[in-house]
Amino acid sequence: ASIASTDIRLLLQDHVFVDFFNTFLNLPVFGQTPLYISGMGRWYLWPELPSHLDPGPAALLAWLAKHRLPHFCKSSLCLHLVLCQKLLGFIRSGEAAELLNLQRADQWLLERCISGSHGMRHFCAFVRGTAGEELIDFWLTTERLLGLEESDGSQRDLFLSLVHRLRATHLREGSSVLTLCSAVVGPLPKARHIQSISTRREILSKLQEQALFIIQSYWLSKFFMHCKMGMEEEKSCQLLRQEYQERLSQACWQEPPGLSESLLTMDIKRSQGVSEPYSSQKAKAEVWALVKEGRDTQELKMAMFRVEPEKQPGPAESTEELCLGKDALGSIPQQSEHPANTAVGGKGGITFPGRSQSSAELDLENPWKEKILPDLPPSASFARLPSLKTPAKTLDFLPWALSAEACAGRPFRDFLQRQNRAKEAHLLDLWHDLEEFLPVVLDSSRENSFFLRHLIGEKICKTYLEEGSVEKLPLEPRILMSLWNRLICGEFSPCIFRAQKEICKVLCSLYEEFLADDDRTFLQFMAPAMDVPVPKVPGRAAGRGQRFHLSQRMNQSLKLSQALHGTRSLEGVSSKHWQSLAARDLQKGGSIQAEMELLL
Repeated sequence: ASIASTDIRLLLQDHVFVDFFNTFLNLPVFGQTPLYISGMGRWYLWPELPSHLDPGPAALLAWLAKHRLPHFCKSSLCLHLVLCQKLLGFIRSGEAAELLNLQRADQWLLERCISGSHGMRHFCAFVRGTAGEELIDFWLTTERLLGLEESDGSQRDLFLSLVHRLRATHLREGSSVLTLCSAVVGPLPKARHIQSISTRREILSKLQEQALFIIQSYWLSKFFMHCKMGMEEEKSCQLLRQEYQERLSQACWQEPPGLSESLLTMDIKRSQGVSEPYSSQKAKAEVWALVKEGRDTQELKMAMFRVEPEKQPGPAESTEELCLGKDALGSIPQQSEHPANTAVGGKGGITFPGRSQSSAELDLENPWKEKILPDLPPSASFARLPSLKTPAKTLDFLPWALSAEACAGRPFRDFLQRQNRAKEAHLLDLWHDLEEFLPVVLDSSRENSFFLRHLIGEKICKTYLEEGSVEKLPLEPRILMSLWNRLICGEFSPCIFRAQKEICKVLCSLYEEFLADDDRTFLQFMAPAMDVPVPKVPGRAAGRGQRFHLSQRMNQSLKLSQALHGTRSLEGVSSKHWQSLAARDLQKGGSIQAEMELLL
């Protein structure tokens, strides 16, 4: 609520907020996906505006405040931002210095390690499988719940869903939360004995406060030792270690600013070159077609593909177009020591710990392979990218977009509700509930996996598959029967993928309307005097290299967001985390750019 009510200019002075907001803005569900480089005060738009237009940043900020920030405040990224800010506030305090025995250089290093969306993903990966994971999940869920009003009809369903989730996981007898935090509030009364809403909120608030204290006082200390040890073993962190040692030896060290001392004069990078109709739908289709064809022709070679030096881009594909300017984001290495990692399994299914990817169930018609783009090798963006023989259809990239929608505050659902499309919104809810169920049921190592898969499975059956609701679903009876029989027992059903595919067919044309509406709204803010239909407004054509870069930028944003949202299994801490830490600069692209530099 405090973020939603703050002027966006003030928010953009905070480099940590900018990092999370950039991750959010580049989720592929949206039409316009801008990127802000806070160290330069520059915005990069995609799709770009017509070259003859030169709007000021005030119009862009007004559009962001009205059509992006409200959705950000409902996203899991925003919850992680709030937690990150609380951890940073503690790290910078004298209490942390005394309680954790930290010198100022230690505070600087710990702040560097945990800042931004990538820093929080690293912290969550570190505590995975421990009581710290449960405490963090409880804090985030409670923060979301306490921000809702039970008496508000539009929020009641979500409120009750979160209450049931807490009861089934963190507030059950024997949970880490009750074991570690209940000493503050004493034994919890039975739910039926709590009549007062204020009493329930007070109890949850006290438990949440104690959970945060344990995270700060215990798990941050463990994380700091983990970071120091990990950096010692990683060559890419050499410069970071040197700076840390220099700060340790300094007698006087300035407190790291949370906000920029002064707000830079903002500007929007002007587009140049050939013009064509402005359409985010077409732009997404071009990006998806490039990646889809690239995957089809190179998938079998990628595991042993060696990256060759990039050829110099031509005038139409300048270095600034591909990497937003070396001054802004730093140079991009031309060679990689490791083959490119793919974000999907060999046949397109997502790989989960402890599950063989050759499982017959995961080899089925699987739209999961469309939800995460593969990390193509960088040389493919120049020398080996295939020509776009056939344009991609919206249905091809819709699962990719819907996967991102869950992490983006559900903007497509809000659009459906404004259009009075209750049936389609109901279908979209089912798609997302199935999406939430999959990682829980396929990854048994998750915290509270057993309780969550039964909770979510029963919710899906009662909400969508019982008599009176099932008639609204455009699914075959055998698919519905399979879903009911498996999900009611908390078990995986291969028909989940088929159900999601059929739902996508129904929602496809409506998603196209959503993108067109997003385009119209954006142009109304950026060119209010132009009384021209969207298809006739000229915009800039992207080259193949730029489309590659954009696809990977959005993909890195999606992977970061899904890991924090819980719809993607957290990877174990590896050399990649330390390389990203060394490359990350919140003023020069932050977490997204750090991931991109590793990829490229």
